[in-house]
Amino acid sequence: MLSDKVLYIRDLADCPPSYLDDPGRKEFYEIVWLINEEALHTPQHDFQTLIGNWIYLIPPYRVHQLNKAGKKGVLISFKHELLEDDLKEFLLDVFRIFNVQGEFSCLQLNEESAHSLQAVYNLMHEEYAKEEINLIIVKALLKVFLLKLIQLKEQHFTLQDINEKRVYEFMMLLELNYHEERTAAFYADKMNISAKRLNQILKEKLSKTGMQLIHDRLVLEAKRQMIHSENTIKEIGFNLGFKDRSYFSRFFKGHTNQTPQEFQNQAKNYVQQHDNTLYPE
Repeated sequence: MLSDKVLYIRDLADCPPSYLDDPGRKEFYEIVWLINEEALHTPQHDFQTLIGNWIYLIPPYRVHQLNKAGKKGVLISFKHELLEDDLKEFLLDVFRIFNVQGEFSCLQLNEESAHSLQAVYNLMHEEYAKEEINLIIVKALLKVFLLKLIQLKEQHFTLQDINEKRVYEFMMLLELNYHEERTAAFYADKMNISAKRLNQILKEKLSKTGMQLIHDRLVLEAKRQMIHSENTIKEIGFNLGFKDRSYFSRFFKGHTNQTPQEFQNQAKNYVQQHDNTLYPE
């Protein structure tokens, strides 16, 4: 169903099982907008209430699947290639809002923001529902929708204190460099602070050191590839910079208490049985 599509828009109530089960789904960016609903995760202190308008931004090749069964809202899914011709700066901003938290990013909308996004969504859905879709118009409206989300994310960012901004900067640098750079010193140098100070900030805000977060990111990517790629365990380890399979297996087991093969078997069985759920870490 999704193999010949670059865009997919549906009300959550009408989202068919065929979409959830489609193997091509893993290649899509997903925007899940819950309307007057409870959050699908445990919100942190910066969210005001559990009931409201929630936007979940889920990147391709995620490990988790959001349990949205029975929820009121909308789904917008699109492939990266739909935006390939846009400016590099815009594409980077889109990448950042989808990946800032690794598995998914979440925004809680106030009434004004929800109303503004709803107006854009209505136009986009109206065009998408036509028998002959004008992809240029739909793409333009999707870009407006994404730009509004980027703006909302930036507004939240400006309310953060300086150390929260440094955490954000670290996470962005990590996303771009974790395949090659595995030391806190590298990231600290890019941020013009000492490695000691960086670790102090990360411990204060995230209760983890830079090295722990680097390892977490590697483990997350390994999990994604084990579930979604056809590569062998050895190939996955090599892609992540581990020249020796046994070392990769020890690294993975040290962080998950499972060998790569054990995790892969368990995760694939779980996803097949519970495709519309959150797979636990």
